[in-house]
Amino acid sequence: MATVRICVCGDEGVGKSSIITSLVKDVFVTAKIQPVLPQVTLPPTLGTPDNVTTTIVDTSALVHERHTLRKELRKSNVILLVYSDHYSYERVALFWMPYFRTVGVNVPVVLCANKSDLQSSGTTSQVVSDEMVPVMNEFKEIDSCIRTSAKEHHNINEVFFLCQKAVTHPIAPLYDAKEAALKPAAVSALQRVFHLCDKDKDGYLNDTEIHDFQMKCFEKPLGDDDLRNIKQSIQRFAPQSASDEGIDEKGFLVLNKIFAEKGRHETIWIILRKFHYTDSLSLKDTFLRPKFDVPQYSSAELSPTGYRFFVDLFLLFDKDNDGGLNNSELKALFNPTPGIPPSWVDSAFPSCTVRNEAGYITLQGWLAQWSMTTFEEPKTTLEYLAYLGFESTDRGGTTAALKVTKARKRRNKPGRVERNVFKCYVIGAGGSGKSSLLSAFLNRPFSQTYHPTIKPRTAVNSVELKGGKQCYLILEELGELEPAILENQAKLDACDLLCYTYDSSEPDSFAHIVELRKKFPQLDFLPAVYTALKADQDKTMQRCEQQPDEYTSALNMAAPLHVSATWGSISELFVHLAESATHPSTAFPKLDDEPVDRTNLYLALAAIVSVAAVSIVILKRNLSAAA
Repeated sequence: MATVRICVCGDEGVGKSSIITSLVKDVFVTAKIQPVLPQVTLPPTLGTPDNVTTTIVDTSALVHERHTLRKELRKSNVILLVYSDHYSYERVALFWMPYFRTVGVNVPVVLCANKSDLQSSGTTSQVVSDEMVPVMNEFKEIDSCIRTSAKEHHNINEVFFLCQKAVTHPIAPLYDAKEAALKPAAVSALQRVFHLCDKDKDGYLNDTEIHDFQMKCFEKPLGDDDLRNIKQSIQRFAPQSASDEGIDEKGFLVLNKIFAEKGRHETIWIILRKFHYTDSLSLKDTFLRPKFDVPQYSSAELSPTGYRFFVDLFLLFDKDNDGGLNNSELKALFNPTPGIPPSWVDSAFPSCTVRNEAGYITLQGWLAQWSMTTFEEPKTTLEYLAYLGFESTDRGGTTAALKVTKARKRRNKPGRVERNVFKCYVIGAGGSGKSSLLSAFLNRPFSQTYHPTIKPRTAVNSVELKGGKQCYLILEELGELEPAILENQAKLDACDLLCYTYDSSEPDSFAHIVELRKKFPQLDFLPAVYTALKADQDKTMQRCEQQPDEYTSALNMAAPLHVSATWGSISELFVHLAESATHPSTAFPKLDDEPVDRTNLYLALAAIVSVAAVSIVILKRNLSAAA
């Protein structure tokens, strides 16, 4: 906030103009002052909260000036309500506070008892007397109270500091005076701060973590005596929450409640703002959603820094060291966030990635899942990096965890595509084995039960390319949305490779691919691999004008790869898909002067050779036995 606008209100003769004059002149003015002073603007000075400019507006309580009063009240950020005797004090509750509500303003009110020099007993600054407590309890808008004397220049600077602080560090969002408790939104925000500062996730802020927290928020070290006093303050209200182990979450909340009750709520705001909270206790939009543009034909990926963060996060929350995150560990990990990303829920996480035998996501699956999320919706990754506490010395903040790949404009241009995450649409007739292919990609056991795919289904895993380089491959089965997706050019632009699949044991299966390519001629502009699934079953002739081998040969494409989800060698198909996505020109029709690659007609060759070898061994044993 650049400017704090203070509207000074109160009955006639309470000393409103004298307070303003005493502030500006730094001395009490004995000469007659005009009834309403002109607007005063004060530049930021040392000690001004958040370095704001302050505008002070004097007003009149006369009835014929009410229109001007209403206008100024609605423009203000804070109201300084002044009284000076019993009559004007009674009018605070009987007229002024109800009047503010009638006007419709909802801003903090600082209550000022002026002319304290006329009181028989002196009081010090910010002491709330018995007369102020009832009215504060009745009207929650009253932020603070103070006694002043314009004549003695007593608490004049302080009263305007309270007005500034009521705007820059409001108590209302943090603390409920009637309930004597922190408000739920404040509790939630402080719990997240505690969670992020508890680096070892043991449920305590140990002394080292407290010192780090102190330096982050206040940029000055905490003395041993200060730390001891903090723990003693907490122990008075929660004896078990502060010990040699550190301060637990309850103790952290108690400490902040003490700050609020002692009028030190600016301390809470310093903490919350350091962790990017707004005055409404939501995280700043610029923090959650920083500017990050992905040009057309480019993609977003995690940078090495981003991968390192997610690896460390996984290892930190895998408390039982079983190599997987169980439900309670996942819940603890996502504690400072709104929960698992909605897109993960839509993709049936964690079944869309690699899990261990107990069904818990592994580190390999965890990194694959974030690789897919970053590829498909980088803004979600940036948002969760912010929630999860990613920090970088780079000015870009969370964007340091991501990188943008080089644009790939001409897919059929020879050479390697400079990216490490690829998306492949798995297309084919119903029942051709696409779901089993995705399950095999995630190392799931083969199931004979057929479940038709309705909604699009994805599977993401890492693939080791020839030469040892690793990439991430996203396989997506389109389900009943296949036609809608294939006619959507934006969806096709996001796809790196098509995998045409058919059931080699079903005579009508390949015809679906032929019809699909006729219906959507734009598919010709994408690299593609043809795959004959269920090669473990008897091969049958396809009911179409050309057999698959003849069809691909006419296109100058490599012949279909024959594989089965029941074979261990199916992993070679995934390597081939990844290699084709990495070098897309190899998955386009060959030029007339370029020989067609016929080296990979059957991935099943290894399996056939193995069967033949076993047969020969058995035959030799039988002959030996007969001899």
